[in-house]
Amino acid sequence: MAEEHIVYVDGNTLTPSEVVMVAEGSAKVEVSPDAWPGIHASRAVVERIVANDETVYGINTGFGALVNQRISSDDLAQLQVNLIRSHATAIGPLMSAREVRAMMVIRLNSLCKGHSGIHPNCINQLALYLNSNLHPAVPRIGSLGASGDLAPLSHLALGLIGEGQLVTAEGELRATGEVLFEMGILPVELTAKDGLSLINGTSQMSAYAVLSHQRLKHLLPLADVILCTSMEARKCSVRPSYELVHKARPHPGQTLVAERIRAILKDSPIVESHLDCDRVQDAYSFRCAPQVHGAVLESFHRFDDMINIELNSATDNPLIFPTPHEPGAHEVVSQGNFHGEILALTADAVSLAIFELGSISERRIDQMVDPARSQLPAFLAQNSGLESGLMIVQYVAGASLSELRGHASPRSAFSTSTSAGQEDHVSMGATATWNMYQATERLSEVLACEAMVACQALEFEPLSPAPHVSGFYKLIRTVIAPLEGDRSTSDELRKLSHVLLEGSWLARIESEFGRLPSR
Repeated sequence: MAEEHIVYVDGNTLTPSEVVMVAEGSAKVEVSPDAWPGIHASRAVVERIVANDETVYGINTGFGALVNQRISSDDLAQLQVNLIRSHATAIGPLMSAREVRAMMVIRLNSLCKGHSGIHPNCINQLALYLNSNLHPAVPRIGSLGASGDLAPLSHLALGLIGEGQLVTAEGELRATGEVLFEMGILPVELTAKDGLSLINGTSQMSAYAVLSHQRLKHLLPLADVILCTSMEARKCSVRPSYELVHKARPHPGQTLVAERIRAILKDSPIVESHLDCDRVQDAYSFRCAPQVHGAVLESFHRFDDMINIELNSATDNPLIFPTPHEPGAHEVVSQGNFHGEILALTADAVSLAIFELGSISERRIDQMVDPARSQLPAFLAQNSGLESGLMIVQYVAGASLSELRGHASPRSAFSTSTSAGQEDHVSMGATATWNMYQATERLSEVLACEAMVACQALEFEPLSPAPHVSGFYKLIRTVIAPLEGDRSTSDELRKLSHVLLEGSWLARIESEFGRLPSR
């Protein structure tokens, strides 16, 4: 039996890959021993405030525009429960198990940073739910990206206190109380500040960001492999990717993509066969690929840097910075770490970059199916005229690209004033990251179309392509057979796009033919 993988959560070292492992159920979570001193120290500050009857936002006041309402000590627990119930108002389709679990482990990690003042029981309950394969039913729509993801996270918190609905390990949607009773799990009892700590944070938007990151981490290198497959099919020159060209304009992304192209097309008999041909220049969609794919890659690298910081940040309000030797009001700071602007702007930039990658991919399809430019049979049919070949595959790529164009529109370019003007600027970070997540699906569809077309074009090439391309071609042929007469390719394209999103092909190609250059 394989050893069970444990992700140790400490507030400082969580990685996107670990989030995905927990989200997919391939790893359990355990709060690191290193995290508990900070958790207990911040909690001690909350308990001192309650004991001394000090007035502090989020502990014994109302919320948002009700900040000036003082709450009696006898009502502090009810205040937190009321907060959860009133804010659990999200609508729309339920988030998937993977999405909710990602949100849960991200929230858990933020609370373990030791600045939230949450009771340890809440932290233990989150870990217990994750390890028991239970997750609350969470509708997707409701967050404005400040004050954090209030509505979706309230549904998460509702499940922790035994209310609302849970999705079981078997995928059943059931009343939370019934499930907990059957499993012998007690609902958590909220105390001062607990509810606010659970719901005031960037965990939903970070979850969609992490899941997008996982897809793009594999999809972008595969896009370069698909590009090179198309270059082989069109007998394109490798000279535009020569090292000296990119030393003359040394943007890191374009330099790296050019290096990948050289690595992928190394030892290609097809490339060798046309080194001295009379074609002066290839179309921009091939010749400028390092510049376009490279710019997209740089956008992803900025995204990578951002999400690694965000995952290990304290994002609720107020935050607690314990100074046991000098206790006082300075230990609790009302601030704005819940504001998701960095996530929103980054997601919008990545969504635009994804559109550009899809756009240049679709242009390469056009180059390959047009006989006037490809010198191949029209639409790569075996019997053009009688057969339409892959004519409509380009249409499909264009339709997915049209949806990508919609995803390229910035979601952060909208704000609204809420909570009677107290919360007068919001980020729309949850909308932006969800939009980016959807964009990755459309990109995989366009790339699947290009891969199908490029591999069909290679059927007319007597020489073998480069080793990496040959390996990719063989994987494609496990999903899409060569075209021999017209047939519906809808199911094949859908399957291929899912495989590209999943990303395992990259590791298979690299294990056999060598790792591609990376940052």
